[in-house]
Amino acid sequence: MNTGTIILIVIGALVIFIISVYNNLVNLRNRRENAFADIDVQLKQRHDLIPQLVNAVKGYMKHEEGVLMKITEARTKAMQAGSIDGKIEAENQLSQALSGLKVAVEAYPDLKASANFLQLQEELSDIENKLASVRRFFNSATRELNTSIEKFPNNLLSGMFGFTRQSSFDLGMDRSNYDKSPDVSF
Repeated sequence: MNTGTIILIVIGALVIFIISVYNNLVNLRNRRENAFADIDVQLKQRHDLIPQLVNAVKGYMKHEEGVLMKITEARTKAMQAGSIDGKIEAENQLSQALSGLKVAVEAYPDLKASANFLQLQEELSDIENKLASVRRFFNSATRELNTSIEKFPNNLLSGMFGFTRQSSFDLGMDRSNYDKSPDVSF
C-alpha cells in the first residue's frame, strides 16, 4: 500500500466517524422533541380542562378571584409559549397557580362535595399523573442527548454542528424543600 491509499482510508474513516456522530446526535435530538410532543398532548388536555375547573369553582369561591385570575393568566401564557424552554417555564407557573387553587378549595366544603368539581379534580389528577410519566421519558431523552453531546470525542463535534446542552422539565421548585422532613404539628 502506498501513502496515498493510507491517507484516503484514514480520511474515509474520519468522514464515516463524523457522519456517525452527527446522525446519532440528530437521532437523540429528535427523540427528545418527540418526547416533548407527548408532553404537549397532556398539556393540551390540561389546558382544556382548566376553564371547566375554574367555572366549577367560581360560584363557590367569590372571595378567591385572585387565585382564579392567576390560573387563567398562567394558562394563557402556557398556551402561548413557543419554545420548549418557554413551555417548561410557563407550565411550572401554571402548576404553582393550580396548587394555590388546591389550597383555596380546602376552605369550601360544599365545593369539595360537588360531583362536578370532584369529577374535574379526578380528571386533572389523571392528567397530572400522565404528565409526570411523559415528563420522565422526556427527561430521560434529554439526559441521553446531553450525555452524548458531552462525551469525548462527540464534544469536539457537537458544538460545531450546533448541538448544545438542553434543559430538563423539572417541577420548577426549590430542590432543598425535598430534603426537609415535613413539619407536623397538632
